[in-house]
Amino acid sequence: MEQHQKPTVVITGTSSGVGLYAAKALAERGWYVVLACRDLAKAQKAAQDVEIPYNSYTSMHIDLGSLESVRQFVKNFRSSGKSLDALVCNAAIYMPLLKEPLRSPEGYELSVATNHLGHFLLCNLMLDDLKKSSSSEPRLVILGTVTHNPDELGGKIPPRPDLGDLQGFAEGFKDPISMIDGKKFEPVKAYKDSKVCNVLTMRELHQRYHESTGIVFNSLYPGCVAETPLFRNHYPLFQKIFPLFQKYITGGYVSQELAGERVAAVVADPEYNQSGAYWSWGNRQKKDGKSFVQKVSPQARDDEKAQRMWELSAKLVGLA
Repeated sequence: MEQHQKPTVVITGTSSGVGLYAAKALAERGWYVVLACRDLAKAQKAAQDVEIPYNSYTSMHIDLGSLESVRQFVKNFRSSGKSLDALVCNAAIYMPLLKEPLRSPEGYELSVATNHLGHFLLCNLMLDDLKKSSSSEPRLVILGTVTHNPDELGGKIPPRPDLGDLQGFAEGFKDPISMIDGKKFEPVKAYKDSKVCNVLTMRELHQRYHESTGIVFNSLYPGCVAETPLFRNHYPLFQKIFPLFQKYITGGYVSQELAGERVAAVVADPEYNQSGAYWSWGNRQKKDGKSFVQKVSPQARDDEKAQRMWELSAKLVGLA
């Protein structure tokens, strides 16, 4: 099969973890994968380490914390002449131990800037590319997390996500503002808030564009990947204990490989063509764990909040 006949997927955050294994699983299904990440050398090495066939991927630089970098990535992708059949927004940073917020080049709190605003801009810019796909149903998939949802065990651990009325976004989200709700900086809550925004973005994309474009928009929670580098900024003891806790106590543990397979299925398999869905494999996994459409958290299914989040985010990333 010639490279140009393969369907093409862009995956953010592919130098490690779920993104890397999703890239591998999709390459094995005959897709051409664009590894979109900050550290190209690391991505290349990782792709070789997990043995992604060398003729089925390329890596391209993107730093989701920088809106300029996101725009440059889209330009570079377009100049490569590839068609786009799927976009997977997977990259995320999680910095639970910060005392003070870090800032993006635009001056926004960094975890929300990276996990939400960068992806929000990328999705909006690449809609045009997905519309031109020769695939009968191009897909845009945004990774979710159980921690966005206080109705679930994993989401009950404080601090709970709360966007409030998006006061922080409305006021420009720059110093001294560091939280979407405009309150005091809490790094763990900032991460959870950003993931609520990811689900709201997916649902709002579906509302606005599914019918007119045929693009399938969905999210998934592939299970608790306790050994992912997402936790690299956590206490070393947490990094040791958490996988064991998930494996032997909650039963929620999933390997990076299996999580990657699940992402690939949602991108490529016909049974995941329901737009606006949030797929989950549950927290208590049986070996034959089947996926189902999970109800998202009350905040993440609030349509008015989704619209307000969309309008304010569009303004912050310069799309309004």
